[in-house]
Amino acid sequence: MHHPRSSFPPYNEVQTRSHFLFTWKRNFKEIRRKRMASIPFYGWEAYYDEDRHLQADQAPKSGRLYTMYHGTTVQTARLIITTGFRQSADGMLGAGVYVSRDQKKAERYPLRAQHTDRVVLKLSVDCGKVKRIDKDNHPLQKTWHNQGYDTAWVPPNCGMKSVPSGLEEDCVYDPKRIEVIDIALAPNTTILNELKQLITQNKKGPSNSNALGACTVCKLKLGPAHIIQPCWGCGQNVCALLAKHECNR
Repeated sequence: MHHPRSSFPPYNEVQTRSHFLFTWKRNFKEIRRKRMASIPFYGWEAYYDEDRHLQADQAPKSGRLYTMYHGTTVQTARLIITTGFRQSADGMLGAGVYVSRDQKKAERYPLRAQHTDRVVLKLSVDCGKVKRIDKDNHPLQKTWHNQGYDTAWVPPNCGMKSVPSGLEEDCVYDPKRIEVIDIALAPNTTILNELKQLITQNKKGPSNSNALGACTVCKLKLGPAHIIQPCWGCGQNVCALLAKHECNR
């Protein structure tokens, strides 16, 4: 019986090709491993914001700490830094301290102040329990605190007539939830340095952002304790969540 010629190469040729491919892959992996092993370890740099720097249109999470801003005058900034915030008796969201995660919003205040008298304080805010207020005449617009909320949040561009700028706004009921941590804007370097010095002088031990403990290496304030291990390159103790590490060798 006649058998048609097979289109496949002979078995020994297939075996040779397979052996060649296997050998090539094995050699390639070995070369790559040696090259990777020869790369010096220098460290890393990363960006990690602990959920603090949300965009203005992102809803804040209850119980978290956030970076916010407050616009005021130079003299009032001095008083706030040295004696703390005081509640506004009333406002669009009722009693509380009015702040924003949008620095541009804070830069507009006080509305009648000259630009040469405006200061923007950078804050660390413990939001507590947050209530979203996103429409005019909201049933809890001024009574949210009576319902167990610590902060009222007005998202940007929500259509409220009482917020013609459309910029994000927050009202924190308890001033003790707010800590001044820096100066975001000042009329000149003299006032900037003066206010920064006041902040340093009025530090009263650990900040409110340290309530949950902080890693002694990476200094992050939230979450459980981090595991600290020696760096493979230089032996220095490092935390995997360090924003930046450079080997000292």
